[in-house]
Amino acid sequence: MAGTHPCLSCGACCAAFRVDFSVYESQEHGGRVPLGLIEPVTEFTCRLRGTDYARPRCAALTGTVGQQVACGIYEWRPSPCREFAAGSDACNRVRRQHGLALLA
Repeated sequence: MAGTHPCLSCGACCAAFRVDFSVYESQEHGGRVPLGLIEPVTEFTCRLRGTDYARPRCAALTGTVGQQVACGIYEWRPSPCREFAAGSDACNRVRRQHGLALLA
């Protein structure tokens, strides 16, 4: 699978972080994140379902971390997911936690 983006075989970030974002990114408030994947936190903040556990795993993540994964809401994902950079310190930290090779 040469040339395949490393995130398509990783998914470690989707199984490591709590993902909070503005309610204005939800469909209910004119955004694009589907309501079925949102847990309310405050009047202005919500969280991706599945990410508020000791062992988080986003409910939109499909597949097996470290093998082959996909985001079920990739086009509609919230800003924290859009801003997360492959190969960043945070990325490599969670890749290491899942026993995956670090990215350059």
